[in-house]
Amino acid sequence: MRELEVIGLQPDGKHLVCADRETGEKFRMPLNDKLRAAARGDIARFGQIEIEMESTLRPRDIQARIRAGASVEQVAAQSGMAVHRVERYAYPVLLERSRAADLAQLGHPVRENGPAVLTLAEVVGLAFRARGHSIDEAEWDAWKDDDGHWIAELRWQAGRTSNAAHWRFQRDAHGGTVTALDDTAADLVDPDFGRPLRGLSPVTRVAEATREPDPQHTLDDYYESTPRTPEPLDEPDEPKQAPTHPNPKDKRGKPAMPSWEDVLLGIRSSGH
Repeated sequence: MRELEVIGLQPDGKHLVCADRETGEKFRMPLNDKLRAAARGDIARFGQIEIEMESTLRPRDIQARIRAGASVEQVAAQSGMAVHRVERYAYPVLLERSRAADLAQLGHPVRENGPAVLTLAEVVGLAFRARGHSIDEAEWDAWKDDDGHWIAELRWQAGRTSNAAHWRFQRDAHGGTVTALDDTAADLVDPDFGRPLRGLSPVTRVAEATREPDPQHTLDDYYESTPRTPEPLDEPDEPKQAPTHPNPKDKRGKPAMPSWEDVLLGIRSSGH
């Protein structure tokens, strides 16, 4: 390894001039943060600068990632760049995304019978109110997909559940149209927006198991429909005395109804 000697500074003040003592050959070195850290012996800062220089993205690459939906923090983490350096190039693209999200809300949802009369923002607002959600707590965003179409996103929190809906936005002279890309987005723009997002299974109504008693159904009908016990072939020598009813009327003076035993044995209320 040859040893170089610092012999001066170029007029622009940005480069050092070094020379080889043996050959007299001159060299120029950039006077940057990396050289300053090395001159101070700051190894930690020197290593960090090396990482930043190796992973630095071009401004156009940063903007392309932001336009595709990445956040500043994501780009910084993936590239190893400082957040403030990414923000410098991301800011105009973030404004572009915000503008696209506003325009998408003015688009008309596409349904089976054509675009709706109301805008996406109006339809979603009605759906949120019908379901008890607050549209003010939801967040809109937009980005471009691989085909160059703007994708509008709506995010909101319902209890402990994070929800997201996505539409493809196509702008035209009438405000543009938005097409649902997932089930959540389709539910929000459905005309029957009063349904909950997570619908319950339909309940089948069960027919009544019993019917009301027929007023025409009498005890005689019951007796005729009830299987009878076969009569014995041999009659007993001394038949049992049938129970007597000394008072065949109830307290109101009306004939008393026969008991079930009387009905089944064929005995009248008079005891015969």
